[in-house]
Amino acid sequence: MPSSPPDALGLSGLRPVLPSPLQPAEDERFARHGVTLLLKRDDLIHPDLPGNKWRKLAPNLRAAAGRPVLTFGGAYSNHLRATAAAGRLLGFRTIGVVRGDELAHRPLNPSLARCAADGMHLHFVDRRTYRDKADPQVLAALLSAHGECEVIPEGGSNALAAQGCTELGRELRGAADVAAVACGTGGTLAGLAAGLAPEQRALGVPVLRGGFLGDAVADLQREAFGGPAGAWSLEERFHFGGYARTTPELHAFADDFEDRHGLPVERLYVAKLLYALTALAGEGAFPPGTAVAAVVTGRPDAAPATPAGAQPSDSSR
Repeated sequence: MPSSPPDALGLSGLRPVLPSPLQPAEDERFARHGVTLLLKRDDLIHPDLPGNKWRKLAPNLRAAAGRPVLTFGGAYSNHLRATAAAGRLLGFRTIGVVRGDELAHRPLNPSLARCAADGMHLHFVDRRTYRDKADPQVLAALLSAHGECEVIPEGGSNALAAQGCTELGRELRGAADVAAVACGTGGTLAGLAAGLAPEQRALGVPVLRGGFLGDAVADLQREAFGGPAGAWSLEERFHFGGYARTTPELHAFADDFEDRHGLPVERLYVAKLLYALTALAGEGAFPPGTAVAAVVTGRPDAAPATPAGAQPSDSSR
């Protein structure tokens, strides 16, 4: 059942699966250290708006109230795809400002092609302009080109998104000692920590290099909650070279995890999270008796949602 009341935009009519399932994952790499691994299956929330995309977008779309939405992302942005899908499902116009003007003259990759198929207008900008996307003059130029729009930041992370993600923490109260999530722009971690009980803590695994995420999470919590909210920390060793970067080692780990648990593992976020937790368990970072919940925020592009408790077919991996 949806956790929110019916609304004029019709978000509740999309029938999100909330709360998302929490599944035990029997894994000797954790068990030998006295650690219990749980999988918080946010990837099952909605087939077109899975995981943290639902939790972050829903409050922003309610605020937009059907107005056109302009937002930002790279060439493989999950956020752009989710926003475009929401526009198709709910009947509002979407504009995606895409980093890299050189992409405008190339065939669309599968991610951007999906956005276009869902009706999103793609506006390509050079990388310098993209870096300055929060500058009032840059925003004014975009709004001048596309008309009045609700502007949602890159990754969907703002105060509304952080507030929306507090429900994720509330769903995990009493279920785990540590709730862990892969991080891109920090909105999910900011809200997750705020929603947990005082005796719990949130752990973020950044998928980007740069060491900037701590400040971003703190800023989001100030905007959303007026100051620090909940206990959280970052483990920054597992970005595998940065955003959208992977290695053969990471792919081998993800393939093995899929075989062990029947879970299609998304490579850019979820694989890095699961790898990090496995390594941390091996290092003794979690005391014996700790229950760790890994938030599965998405699934591979080609993988359909698998109902809780079911085993995916080979074609879904």
